[in-house]
Amino acid sequence: MTEQRRRPLPHDFHPPVPSFTVVSDDVEDGGTLGPAQVYAAGNTSPHLRWAGHPEGTRSFAVTCFDPDAPTGSGFWHWTVFDIPVDVTELPTGAGSGDFTGLPAGAVQVRNDYGTADFGGAAPPPGDGPHRYVFTVYAVGEDKLGVDEGATPAAVGFNLRFKAIGRAHLIAEYEVRER
Repeated sequence: MTEQRRRPLPHDFHPPVPSFTVVSDDVEDGGTLGPAQVYAAGNTSPHLRWAGHPEGTRSFAVTCFDPDAPTGSGFWHWTVFDIPVDVTELPTGAGSGDFTGLPAGAVQVRNDYGTADFGGAAPPPGDGPHRYVFTVYAVGEDKLGVDEGATPAAVGFNLRFKAIGRAHLIAEYEVRER
């Protein structure tokens, strides 16, 4: 994928908000996704830990988005929200779909694979490196205002107006032409 084909990140269209820190034991910012985060190999959501969110934060949301997917609208791999404010870490595998790794009250919606879990990277062979943007949003309300039937786009719409802080890490993954 050439630099000219790289699409904007989803939060490039949101108002500026303060940044904070997000790190992972499984994914390095600027690195390459490992097999655990690949759809056909592991399909496991990575560990995420965040700190330094702005005062007034009342809950969090976490998304994973591939802006480089050849869809015209990107590809949502994971969306979870209404994470209580006292939770600042999700363990590896929290997005498994059985909700055992998510805190009570958190809501996980369907990804673009059509399942309510983390769906790993699966770019088309030869399409070049795709970016996988893991974003943690600090939300100024206890509840985002949508339910488990919402689409990732509807969640993003609400986050545009309710996020008071944002942190992200980006890793790439590529499937070479055979």
